Amino acid sequence: MGRVRARKAIKLLSLIVISATLLILSSDWGSSVIALPPPEDTPEEILRTQIIIEARSPIDGKFLTAAEYIQLQAQLQEVPPPKLDPKIREQIYLLRLRKTLLQFFPFLNF
Repeated sequence: MGRVRARKAIKLLSLIVISATLLILSSDWGSSVIALPPPEDTPEEILRTQIIIEARSPIDGKFLTAAEYIQLQAQLQEVPPPKLDPKIREQIYLLRLRKTLLQFFPFLNF
């Protein structure tokens, strides 16, 4: 009787080990395929060698050609952007200060 139980225990243990091994191997096969990039994705090495012939405007984000972009950069370096009115600048400073103080003291209502 003891031998029958021992054989059944060994068979059950081997069945569990084989099932667990197959489960681990089958789940591992799919993860290697998922890690690959899609085939239509351009490799970074190729992207680094491409010459950029169009750019975006730093002002409004419109597409520009290379010549238009160079002209815009030259204009921005020559003419500085207009400065804000000192009253507006002070209001922005006070709003930022208020926001910071409310983060540290949320119970203040000012």
